[in-house]
Amino acid sequence: MSHQQVAEAFIALGQRLRQLPEDELERLCNGAAARNSWFIASYVRQALDGIAHMLAPDALYQWLAAYDLPVTQPKTIGVIMAGNIPLAGFHDFLCVLLSGHRLAAKMSSQDNFLLPQLSEMLFETMPELRERVQWTEQLKAADAIIATGSDNSSRYFQYYFGKYPHIIRQNRVSAAVLDGSETPEELAGLAHDAMLYFGLGCRSIAKLFVPADYDFTPFLQQTEKLADLVDNHKYRNNYDYQKSIFLVNRVPHLDSGFVLLNENEALVSPMSVIYYQYYRSREELMQLLAAQADKLQCVAAHDNRLFSRTVAFGQTQMPGIADYADGTDTMAFLLQV
Repeated sequence: MSHQQVAEAFIALGQRLRQLPEDELERLCNGAAARNSWFIASYVRQALDGIAHMLAPDALYQWLAAYDLPVTQPKTIGVIMAGNIPLAGFHDFLCVLLSGHRLAAKMSSQDNFLLPQLSEMLFETMPELRERVQWTEQLKAADAIIATGSDNSSRYFQYYFGKYPHIIRQNRVSAAVLDGSETPEELAGLAHDAMLYFGLGCRSIAKLFVPADYDFTPFLQQTEKLADLVDNHKYRNNYDYQKSIFLVNRVPHLDSGFVLLNENEALVSPMSVIYYQYYRSREELMQLLAAQADKLQCVAAHDNRLFSRTVAFGQTQMPGIADYADGTDTMAFLLQV
């Protein structure tokens, strides 16, 4: 099969996802939720929409034009996939197959339903690809490794797979820089960036950098539009727990009734909490971002010169096809294996 044929098969998958009938969408949503209660229907639909957007023909071909594909000597690439958000492993799945390699995928037990379903749709267009995809519980014969996990699991991955060519990803979160000039629409987008997937994604906003005397009221008003978050009992339990900790310990905080804001220099906040930190100058702000660069997936801000991976408010959860996790070019890595 040619590289062009594989690309066309993925484009066909994107078109199919954009046209899925409601009963098929419900089946996918229900299957995902039955295995992971964090994967509510609206979030599964968001993930599927994101993949359909990623597989748009113009975007796909423009991305692929930068690479000399496919590889001449296909190898087996072991991919250990995360399960924090629906279809977190899709981009690696896409890269491995488009590069011309074979995939041996160890899916997270938290997200082991949706990707096989999408792969079956792909195989209907190109049955030959089935021979290049293996779902496995143990990676035994891989020539290279791509692994995504926590900071703790990354040490485990490094110990066991460090001798192979590898990409090993650790925990990352995203942040936003506010200056007080944000429109209601931008703040609504920021609230979406922060709370989509219950804040579990690496592109979820966990930290706000704000100027002195910043008025949080407009932002908190936008979070009220996401009140249905507390309908999920697991999220509600986290929110109630974090709020009780703040109250018992008399920790100053702001509360929208659905999300808590707390002044804290840390970057990674607990579920239902967004940290904020004041900055006094642009220079100080750039230093703060640079110091956390290896933990930041992206930054939402007006000024795209503040950080190398800056996006508009409301866009952090819609990565383009060339927006690689942790900034490492997965496709370039695969072409060098």
